[in-house]
Amino acid sequence: MKPSIHSSADARRIAKRRLPWMVFDYIDGAAGYELGAARNRAALDAIDLRPRILRDVSDRSLSVPLLGKTAKVPFGISPMGMCNLSAPGADMMLARLAARENVPLGVSTVASTAMEPLIEEAEGNAWFQLYFSGDGIGTFKLVERAKTAGYETLILTVDVPEVGRRPRELRHGFTMPFKIGPKQFFDFAMHPRWSITNLINGKPQMANFDMDGFEFDRTESRAKADWDTLSKLRDIWPGKLIVKGVLDVDDAVALKSAGVDAVQVSSHGSRQLDSAPAPITALADVRAAVGNDFPLFYDTGLRGGEDVVKAFKQGANFTFLGRVLQFAIAAAGEEGLNVLWEIISDETSIALAQIGEVSLAP
Repeated sequence: MKPSIHSSADARRIAKRRLPWMVFDYIDGAAGYELGAARNRAALDAIDLRPRILRDVSDRSLSVPLLGKTAKVPFGISPMGMCNLSAPGADMMLARLAARENVPLGVSTVASTAMEPLIEEAEGNAWFQLYFSGDGIGTFKLVERAKTAGYETLILTVDVPEVGRRPRELRHGFTMPFKIGPKQFFDFAMHPRWSITNLINGKPQMANFDMDGFEFDRTESRAKADWDTLSKLRDIWPGKLIVKGVLDVDDAVALKSAGVDAVQVSSHGSRQLDSAPAPITALADVRAAVGNDFPLFYDTGLRGGEDVVKAFKQGANFTFLGRVLQFAIAAAGEEGLNVLWEIISDETSIALAQIGEVSLAP
């Protein structure tokens, strides 16, 4: 019997009931008063898709070109930290999905499964996401490790010079590494299915910091990263280099000039600066600035197939889904993830038919 998931909203509703409050708010929360998240959602909702009629759209394809390869669908998996909080083994579920769909799995610096087994499970369909942290020594160790593991694409996330204040996390005392006090113990006791499952499988950890001789402090300043840092990274990284977290036209143009292979328009899921512009509205301006041929990706606030089509219409060449996938896993495990992925694929295909198009590929 398939889970009763018919949209990402269903997955979120079920996940909210099943997850501890602390974990749900970590996944779902945004910066400040969460006005940025609401503003981006309103901007997405305000974009029209115009229906067209009497066009033969019977032979549709969701595949799109992606950095010299072909993805089966026009969306991949955003790098997300500590995914195994949504359910034990969530990282590997996402990796198997990436392998099957031939789409990139974003492997976070703070993933709860190490980068090596993830790229293996994803059958090479994995991109490593990098945070510059502290003095950068540990950061560049991770770069070398990713290279050794076989990663061919690196995502440098640049929109976290300091971790944004997320009140929902702070109210629950959420920290990485995970710490359990009286408040958290009560929260877990109220959600016994999640708690027992995680007790059996072990507390999720930041798995990329068990062999390199340094620890990752989530709250540590990342403010030292600058254009020289990017230049050094470009010099030592032989593969594709994507810069994620761009909302300014001038920054996008400078990144193109600096030799990056793609820019990703994003506000970090609205988790950094509450007053940031809605990324979906910045997308068209960035596209106009970098030209039609430069690879441009998008994430933040995508809930379904029509959102994906809207992002492409604003200039994206590829999109990434984030927290909705964690909600599907929390709601119904790997089956829930696969069901939601199929739903979003169907929504995208149906939207194409409605607007009289057969593909999002250029």
